[in-house]
Amino acid sequence: MNVLLSPQPPSFFPHQYDPNRRSPARSMSPFHNTMSSNRKRKAEDDGDEMSVSPMSSPAIQSRQLARPSKKVRSNELVGRPLSLPRLLETLDVTQLRTVLQTICERQPDIGEEVVKGAPRPTVDCALRVLKEYQDKLAEAFPYGESSSDYSYYRVKPALLALIDALEDFTPQYLPPNETQANISLQYLDGATKIVHSLPDWESQSNRHHKENAYDEISKAWALVINEASKKGAGFILHSGGWDQTLAKHNQQSGGRMGPAIASMMANVGWVGGGPQNGASTSTANQGSVLDQLMAGNYGSPVRVGPW
Repeated sequence: MNVLLSPQPPSFFPHQYDPNRRSPARSMSPFHNTMSSNRKRKAEDDGDEMSVSPMSSPAIQSRQLARPSKKVRSNELVGRPLSLPRLLETLDVTQLRTVLQTICERQPDIGEEVVKGAPRPTVDCALRVLKEYQDKLAEAFPYGESSSDYSYYRVKPALLALIDALEDFTPQYLPPNETQANISLQYLDGATKIVHSLPDWESQSNRHHKENAYDEISKAWALVINEASKKGAGFILHSGGWDQTLAKHNQQSGGRMGPAIASMMANVGWVGGGPQNGASTSTANQGSVLDQLMAGNYGSPVRVGPW
């Protein structure tokens, strides 16, 4: 049966005329599916690694990293006092000693700590300090170095400072504070030389300083000799030549070291071998006062030492 249809124009692009028509799904390459699945798997693996990584641990995250603190410098220039280390750098020995002494006097506990912590002064240190006082005394003398009353009053402060230093330093090297006789004798030898150098004043009333100094230093010698002989150290006194050293000091002082000489004779007589040595001992050791006593000729004119 023939049906007549109205002619329709040829349609080369049928989808242009059908707005409701959807695009056909593109066929994906099999490689595309494989790459997508690998990418997803890799992302999942990375997520798992991040979850177990030490950096993601709560303990690590909560812990603050210690960073060295930087000194913040202010841009503003403001006056401020020096720090303690810088302040101490500006003080000389005298100023530092004065500050420390003032602090120790205000706080006795600190003074005790200083005494306990300070090293024991050596003989050389003590004699060096005494030498500084001796130099100040010599500098205080007026031109000409006379022994008049004017000179005495001119140098009296420096003279008293030296004598006070002698009185303060000497007990440091006496027993029982100092147990080694040789150290005590080394100090006494140097201190006695300083006493020899004290001025001889014209006025009798001004001579008591030196007289008292000789008396104190002679008693110090006697104390050391007595203690040394008790501890069996008498051989140090004789074999070390301290008996001859003491004899020289006694002669230079004009015989004012009597207590020390008497102690040496009374306590160290046995070291020389006793009185039975007789005149032979005196001949071999003509300069020793101890040997003179053992030989029985003590008191006769005998040359002592190199004089």
